Amino acid sequence: QVQLVESGGGLVQPGGSLRLACAASGSIFNTMGWYRQAPGKERELVARIGSGSWTNYADSVKGRYTISRDNAKNTLYLQMNSLKPEDTAVYYCNAIAYTGIQYWGQGTQVTVSS
Repeated sequence: QVQLVESGGGLVQPGGSLRLACAASGSIFNTMGWYRQAPGKERELVARIGSGSWTNYADSVKGRYTISRDNAKNTLYLQMNSLKPEDTAVYYCNAIAYTGIQYWGQGTQVTVSS
């Protein structure tokens, strides 16, 4: 059974940092990524990383966020720096197995507010 369990969300002041983690189990994944969904908006891609460690980022987070993965631990990370109020959203872990099946975590809330 595939599981993606996110952790690390919370409340942070503008300019602060958070690190999200996604512990994956039940499969080996090719591409993994983070998406976010703010109230009243569609879910959007934040960052992705391939099995060969290529990465791509949404323009809105370039230079502030860093995605990484530890294949030995089957864990995905998202380091978020210089957070802004507009980064407030539920962040979802996404993973695509080599079978082509896509999986989602349950989401973790990130709130940036003073």
